[in-house]
Amino acid sequence: MALPFARSLCLCRRGAKRLGAAAAEARRGISFKLEEKTAHSSLLLFKGDTGVKYGMVGLEPTKLALNVERFREWAVVLADTAVTSGRHYWEVTVKRSQQFRIGVADVDMSRDSCIGVDDRSWVFTYAQRKWHTMLANEKAPVEGMGQPEKVGLLLEYEAQKLSLVDVSRIAVVHILQTDFRGPVVPAFALWDGELLTHSGLEESTARKKRREPSAVPVALPEVPNPLCPY
Repeated sequence: MALPFARSLCLCRRGAKRLGAAAAEARRGISFKLEEKTAHSSLLLFKGDTGVKYGMVGLEPTKLALNVERFREWAVVLADTAVTSGRHYWEVTVKRSQQFRIGVADVDMSRDSCIGVDDRSWVFTYAQRKWHTMLANEKAPVEGMGQPEKVGLLLEYEAQKLSLVDVSRIAVVHILQTDFRGPVVPAFALWDGELLTHSGLEESTARKKRREPSAVPVALPEVPNPLCPY
């Protein structure tokens, strides 16, 4: 009579392992690469299309023919995986870059625009050693975040939130309220140096510490040079 019980116990343990694996997978964010066909000609992808490097136009192009999906005026590249639900966390290693933007954008945003300039993208910007949120060419300062080496982004689709995470302290330092109306993708822009993405990460680490700062936008003066904005 002990054999059926032992077999049942074994099956329960196996089932628990499967459930645990499924739960762990549910906590993981999207796994993505950068979509080369969207990259502006000044951007070069590397490390299996997980990193992006800025180069002078014509010197380090992506060697792709011009197409409708490629950004034409701004140094922008989008990821290849869209989000329509759930919570997702990824990180970005910053290498020798003093001017970049990271966030999410509508999959069909205009390729003549830049992330942060239109109202269909939501980004955090770093320039002149300062962080800001940026939406529809308006920005608000982000406090408590210094010179970046690695930063995290936590996307909560149903809650309509995008959070900037200080990886060194495992703390959310700013929350940007969004207005998603359809699929969005991770989005990146830079004007020097390199960015290296790390996706497929568990979002639980980004929520160990959290504070709820306000995010009230202020007017941003019009950028005179779209290829090198502040």
